[in-house]
Amino acid sequence: MKKALITGITGQDGSYLAELLLEKGYEVHGILRRTSTFNRQRIDPIYQNKELNQGRFHLHYGDLADSPSLYKLIEQIAPDEIYNLAAQSHVKVSFENPEYTADVVATGTLRLLEANRQTGVMARFYQASSSEMFGKVRETPQTELTPFHPRSPYGVAKVFAHQITVNYRESYGMHASCGILFNHESPRRGENFVTRKITQSVAKIHKGLQDKLVLGNMDAKRDWGYAKEYVEAMWLMLQQDEADDYVIATNETHSVREFLEIAFNHVGKDYQDYVETSSAYYRPAEVDLLIGDCSKAKTKLGWQPATTFEGLVKLMVDSDLEALNA
Repeated sequence: MKKALITGITGQDGSYLAELLLEKGYEVHGILRRTSTFNRQRIDPIYQNKELNQGRFHLHYGDLADSPSLYKLIEQIAPDEIYNLAAQSHVKVSFENPEYTADVVATGTLRLLEANRQTGVMARFYQASSSEMFGKVRETPQTELTPFHPRSPYGVAKVFAHQITVNYRESYGMHASCGILFNHESPRRGENFVTRKITQSVAKIHKGLQDKLVLGNMDAKRDWGYAKEYVEAMWLMLQQDEADDYVIATNETHSVREFLEIAFNHVGKDYQDYVETSSAYYRPAEVDLLIGDCSKAKTKLGWQPATTFEGLVKLMVDSDLEALNA
């Protein structure tokens, strides 16, 4: 039985990945931070599903800011695979807390890699890289060879995490791969991200529980896919004979405005009647356009996205409507 260790297991990607690995017969271990709030709503259903977990799902306290906890856990668990999904991943927050963002995202990845190396476990390693590394894009669409020009502390920290993972692969022969994931959404997306903010607001407005929605730059364009499909690409990377880096994307770009139109139209409403903009939601340095070329992933991993942009938006709106009816 293979063993996997997941950081960021309580997040959107972590919960989907845990389910996928359990379905594949893995023993799954997740790292939790001790916080004053209890944030396990995405993984509680995994615990409750005895048919799925069969006693193979385990949680441990640890922190990417605390090297001893990482050494201890890797030594005790001796995982076959490590998936580093933990991060302070909100771009706007990274401008307000740049030092914390760098410590967790950048140095935290280094701590995890070094713990993997120093313990001698040398588990296959997945690093969650980000399309935000491209920032002010040098070419369109973006590939694995496109130069990075990050436009936020989060993006800068992700570039360090990406490059240090490549360095450990080249320096120590570690099977370490980076998935450069473009925006990926789902009903489990955090409520402070623009897509989920939109779909929750649409559901509340439709039910008469909210009057307005305030957003920032509605013309920003992103490559949006379905998170549940993207975690399969993570797993596929660690099943390859050789480690490598892959862009995971849909090769389509859509604006926030398009997202709004589909979401509101899905409940028979015009977004212009409900949406306002505020400079408070604009970034100090904006990323205007992201679109990824996932040709390499299609060819080498046999992976490609299946859910359309419109289908994803409707899926999220329906989920938030259902939550209000519960």
